[in-house]
Order: sequence, then C-alpha cells, then structure tokens
Amino acid sequence: MLGSRCAGIGDEAATDLEGQIAAVRALGWRRIELRTVDGVALGDLSPARTRDLASRLAGAGLGVVCLDSRIGNWARPVTAPFDADVAELETLLEQCALLDCRFVRVMSYPNDGLPRVEWAATVIDRLSRLARRAEQAGVTLLHENCAGWAGESPARMLRLLDEVGSPALRLLFDTGNGVPYGYDARAVLERTLPYVEHVHIKDAVEDVRPSGPTTGERVRYVLPGDGRAGVADCLRTLLDTGYRGAFSLEPHLAVQPHTGRRDDDHAARLFVAAGRRLGTLLAQAGEATLRTAGAS
Repeated sequence: MLGSRCAGIGDEAATDLEGQIAAVRALGWRRIELRTVDGVALGDLSPARTRDLASRLAGAGLGVVCLDSRIGNWARPVTAPFDADVAELETLLEQCALLDCRFVRVMSYPNDGLPRVEWAATVIDRLSRLARRAEQAGVTLLHENCAGWAGESPARMLRLLDEVGSPALRLLFDTGNGVPYGYDARAVLERTLPYVEHVHIKDAVEDVRPSGPTTGERVRYVLPGDGRAGVADCLRTLLDTGYRGAFSLEPHLAVQPHTGRRDDDHAARLFVAAGRRLGTLLAQAGEATLRTAGAS
C-alpha cells in the first residue's frame, strides 16, 4: 500500500530517460519525479522533446508526481532576472498539462547582498506573482525547505504562505536538508505539517574527512535511516498525522546537482539501494502507526 506512494527523482539514477525509467521500475514503483532529461533541465526542453518524454513515460506506465524547477534555487539568487523564472514557469505549466502533473518544485532565492527586509519583500513579491499564474493553470507550487529566504526557518515558510495567500503555494518537505543547513528536520516538519503536500527522502551525516564530498557544510549523504536526519521519525510523523502525498526519493548518493557531483557508474545501483531502504522504513513506520491506532 505505502509502496504505491513511492516515487523518485529520475536523474539521481541516470542521465538518460531510459535509465531513469529502468531504475524506478526496478523498484516496482509506478511514479517518477523529473528534473533533467539527458542532462537538460525541464525548462529548456523543446515542445517536441517534451511530447516524446510524455509518450515514453506513458509507454512505461509511469505517472509524474512533480516537476523540479530552477526557480529561486541556489543558482538563481534574488538579484537574478525574474524574467527567467516567469519564462520557465510558463514552460513547466505546459508540461504539467501534457504530463498530467499538478506540482512544480520551487525555492525562495538565496540573498545576494540585499538588506534583509528588501530580500524578504522581493521573495514574497516574486512568489506571489508566480503563484497567481500557477493558480490560473490549476498547478501548485511547492516551496522546498532548501536554498533561499523561506528555507531558513519554519517561521519564514509560514510567513511566506500567509503573505502570498494562494492555494497554489504549498510546502515540499525534504527530510535530509536539515543536516547541511543546520536544523532539526523533524521540528520543522511538526511546525509546517498542515501545508506539506510532497516529501523528498534523503539522509546525511556531518563529514569530517578532509577529502570527503561536501555541500559547503561538510556533509556526506547516506542511505535513508543511516544518517542524522531522523528519516524514520519523520516518516512516522507524516503517517501518524494523515499525510496522503508521495514519498519521493532524492538520495544524493551519486548525484548532487548543487555541487556538480555526478557518478553515473554507480548512480542506478545506489538509487535502487536507497529505494529499497525507503520501502523498508515506510513499512516499519506504517506498522507502528497501525499499532498505535489499534491501541487507542
């Protein structure tokens, strides 16, 4: 039952779509999350390539749970031209219609020298305009607890939702982002739960090795459940409180877009291993939730 709610960001397993499909299907999953295809960001795909993408996914029997944009991410600070975000959203809205997808992942613009009050105001204004456009198209933007103004605290996430005031802006909770960004992920989850409509699964530990792969905060990504992100506790919290969305794997074991790291020789194997671990953790969390419900 819970396995039917699993998905994964395909380019964490392979660069090409065929490899992405193969890895997701190897886990027995029927849904995929998309970020890049053949190394090309979704927002840069031509209409013809998008139609081909839709046809191939349909042929493989895979639905699409979310499209991951570059809007407001680590490569687009608050001083970057807003026109690029507007244009990308228009492309992604067309893709959502073609792929029968209702979610687009966004972030909230890292600062680039603006005073904090101006940074906040600019972020809120930009996401307000983007959310209004998404609402017109029947799509929901999902703000991830990652790079940007609102990613720094649950208070800012809630302020963003309140000031934007649109049902087309909700939250994406990533279990693993608390380790590199220095906060307790479960505490963030508990404060924002009513607004979480999508979940990414990863785990990490602080990396003390001098030559270890890092995100700038000396982090090493590990199988879900093996790190300090509290993945099992987060899954239990989500299930206990009635979360009905997808659990989408983003393990970062072989692929880390924010650092440029990519190990295609091992990506598919590590993705599948992480997916199997996610299945185990979900089953355990589900059993614990049922026991608690039965006891009450």
